[in-house]
Amino acid sequence: MITLIIFILLSSNLIINHLPASAVSTIKVGDQLNQSSHLVSPANNFTLGFFTNPDTNYAYLGIWYTDDEQLRKVWVANPSTPINSTSSILMIDPDTGDLIISTERTTLVNISNNQSGPSPNLTATLYDNGDFQLKNEIDNKIIWRSFDYPTNVLLPGMKLGSDRRTGRNWTLTSWLTYKNPDFGAFTLNWEPNGQNSQRLTIRRRGEPYWSSGDLINQTFEFMNVNNPFSQYWYNLSYVYNDEERSFSYDGFNGVRPMWILTEKGEVLDGESSLYLSWHGLCYGYDSGNGCVAGANMPSCRSRVENFTLMNGDFTPGTSDISPYDNSSLSFSDCMVKCWDNCSCLAFNTRENGTGCNLWVGDESSRFSVNPQGTSVQKYVLLSPDSSKGNGGKVLIWAPVVAGVFLLLFCFGLVWYLKNRKLKQEEERQKDEDRHFLELMASESFNNSSDAEMGGRKGSDLVVFSFAAIVTATNDFSNENKLGQGGFGPVYKGKLSDGREIAIKRLSRTSGQGLVEFKNELVLIAKLQHTNLVRVLGCCIHGEEKMLIYEYMPNKSLDFFLFDESKKALLDWPKRWNIIEGIAQGLLYLHKYSRMRVIHRDLKASNVLLDENMNPKISDFGMARIFKQDETEAMTKRVVGTYGYMSPEYAMDGTFSVKSDVFSFGVLILEIVSGRRNTSFSHLEKVINLIGYAWELWQQGDALQLQDPTLGDSCVVHQLLRTIHVALLCVQENAGDRPVMSDVIAMLVNDTMLLSVPKRPAFFFGRTVSKSTLDESKTGHDSINNITITQMEAR
Repeated sequence: MITLIIFILLSSNLIINHLPASAVSTIKVGDQLNQSSHLVSPANNFTLGFFTNPDTNYAYLGIWYTDDEQLRKVWVANPSTPINSTSSILMIDPDTGDLIISTERTTLVNISNNQSGPSPNLTATLYDNGDFQLKNEIDNKIIWRSFDYPTNVLLPGMKLGSDRRTGRNWTLTSWLTYKNPDFGAFTLNWEPNGQNSQRLTIRRRGEPYWSSGDLINQTFEFMNVNNPFSQYWYNLSYVYNDEERSFSYDGFNGVRPMWILTEKGEVLDGESSLYLSWHGLCYGYDSGNGCVAGANMPSCRSRVENFTLMNGDFTPGTSDISPYDNSSLSFSDCMVKCWDNCSCLAFNTRENGTGCNLWVGDESSRFSVNPQGTSVQKYVLLSPDSSKGNGGKVLIWAPVVAGVFLLLFCFGLVWYLKNRKLKQEEERQKDEDRHFLELMASESFNNSSDAEMGGRKGSDLVVFSFAAIVTATNDFSNENKLGQGGFGPVYKGKLSDGREIAIKRLSRTSGQGLVEFKNELVLIAKLQHTNLVRVLGCCIHGEEKMLIYEYMPNKSLDFFLFDESKKALLDWPKRWNIIEGIAQGLLYLHKYSRMRVIHRDLKASNVLLDENMNPKISDFGMARIFKQDETEAMTKRVVGTYGYMSPEYAMDGTFSVKSDVFSFGVLILEIVSGRRNTSFSHLEKVINLIGYAWELWQQGDALQLQDPTLGDSCVVHQLLRTIHVALLCVQENAGDRPVMSDVIAMLVNDTMLLSVPKRPAFFFGRTVSKSTLDESKTGHDSINNITITQMEAR
């Protein structure tokens, strides 16, 4: 009987260790993942398993988005070591501790090359960000991770660049073909040239092929990232210090965010939108748009020639040769071989995407388009004068000529529209100049010399000279730079009379234009309140526009609140004082100022702190003035910051004082928890801090929202009441939210009864534990809290 029981237990353990891992995210020592089973991340974001190249029947181990219908692989374990076996398995080798692919006790691929040695506590887990990690569960030490070995896809949180401590480089490498994950011709690298020159570079077989231009204001010069027509919005960031020089990004919206380096040297996003700003190939001459000139340019080629994919045939006498029947040659290799061969007229690859077919000819060669599209497609070398270096010609018959005329008509129309737009821009610039002259000539302004001698009175504004600002900032030196946002940099300055000032220097590409500049300049001068920042004046020099503020020595609220080493300086009394101060400032804007003002961009980075940590609301560029009898308005241009906008404003463009109340509620939750609202975007189904706070409130666990750094300084009943008020402020229906006078009364009056909050906006999800919250703190929060995100209202 005992023998039977032992046999059953051993058999059960054997069966468990070989079950398909389709419902789990982790394998342990003794587990095996075969070619018919998968690992799935906890929130079902990513899947890991074996897949097969249909052209070769070779197998590979890869990771892909679970809901991606195209099953595009975001990582491959063995791109250059295909597996020719249907019995291969993924396992942790109990003898070495390595993560391996093996068959019949033979190691085919050593994935991790573990130097720490074997351990029964090793696990391999697929996480919700797409990272596959081998670690020791005893000390939670990560031994190996897939994010350190990227293939052709960059996911949010992955890095490009180098770790100067370990010598590790993070680089993307293109696939050989669309279906074959073997290493291709292109690599995408992060190549900083000093602190102020940060760029991406595509190399072809090690030689520079294309450069993104420098990263400035959340975009690159030759890369269409974060353009107004993209459905994605990314937060781009980089690290440049003695330990690490790297680039990474976070995806704020859009599904399945990923950057793919293709076999043709292009960079695509999750929806296959072209990110590189040129639509074609780089030919070895410097054509602009990021293309890099090569060392050797064939004498028979010119800048006007390019390859165009066409369906047609050459006349008899043109040779169709296939001398490069080499499976290691990809599309770009064939393009270069044809480009370097002065007799080559066209090229393509074989059906599987490797090897080259070249068409060579002489001056008698002719090419005719096949209207039926039944000929072999090929990349034909065209030039406007149709002349070749050796006298040969490529002529396109009537269909192409008609197409050229149509193309010329389109170009003419584009030129006309562009010329008309330039004229409109000139008229707009003239209007701007007139407005500025009127503005500076108004009685609200003094000259800068009077201001620097202490002659500023009341709410008068000052026009500072450009020379005075250059002197005050030491020619805008990096030492005086306080920060960088979507509008441009902010500098600290010191006037000749010793007063310290802050200068917001609007960049030419800033979304904050003339209307916002005048709006903030004139509006805030008429607002006088202890919790509103004071604008001293402006400086206008050519195309330069600068706003001059009183200097806030403690920078902005987010500088402390979202920094693990600084947030401890904000104990509960300070945070309570900040919450009350912001509320008083909003109440003044909504009710007691001479005009009703809706801020529309209230967030942690727009709350400045003085020397006593008192809050002052800043940045009124997006503010709108209401008449006293107005309650709401609509706009076609929705502006603000992701995570702080009320639902009626983000979706319909409708805004009111209740829009600011919603933003204030989000801000309260951030102050209480020490977390950004958007930092929860990767947690199972809870999409933000609002949803997390609501779940805790529903469960009666609201105290779990408390920032651990508050410690014993927290007044529990005051904290719970503050969270209660915040949830009332973020209710989905604007009519359910209180006005600011009621908000202040609820915050300071402990005896006042509070209504039960209704379901908040922007929330759908399920229960999340506190442990999940703790795990999420290792994620990558956004660092760009000043950038203005423009959205189209529905």
